[in-house]
Parts: sequence; C-alpha cells; structure tokens
Amino acid sequence: MAPQHGPRRARIAFSDSAAKQLENLTSEAEIHALDRALVVVSVDPDVGEPIPGDTDGPRLREYADEVERVRLLYWVTALRTVVVVAYLEV
Repeated sequence: MAPQHGPRRARIAFSDSAAKQLENLTSEAEIHALDRALVVVSVDPDVGEPIPGDTDGPRLREYADEVERVRLLYWVTALRTVVVVAYLEV
C-alpha cells in the first residue's frame, strides 16, 4: 500500500520588494521564524485574513504570527498552487 501524504503545499514566490526584504535578514532566528510562517501559509493559503480593498487585482491576505513576530502580506494564484509574498516583516 502506498504511503499517505499530507495535503499538497503551494509553492512560495516573492515579489521583487519582498525578495529585497529577504536579503536584509541576517539573524538565524529571523530566518527560522520566517521559514515557519512560510510553511504555514504554503500548507493552508487561506490561513491569513483577507485585506479589504478593490477586487481588480489579486486579493491580498495578511498572516501574522504573534509568537514568532512575523507578518506576511501575500496573494494566492487562481489555481492555488503558488503563494506570492508581497511584503514581509520579521
């Protein structure tokens, strides 16, 4: 019998501005905290709260982990296979 796998994760991509923010992370603790938050969002892209706004572009969501002190603004592609991080705070 084939082993059971968990739900398929969405791939994480970064906008240009989020990639620049990522380059500025130097602390191992910050990187670890961000990794944990990215795993949460990749497993369940609906975990974040929708950000009110116009519906012309992608619907932004916000995920905040108060314990790790990480905040992500992101959107999910139509097929829900990619989470695009637009902004991150650690």
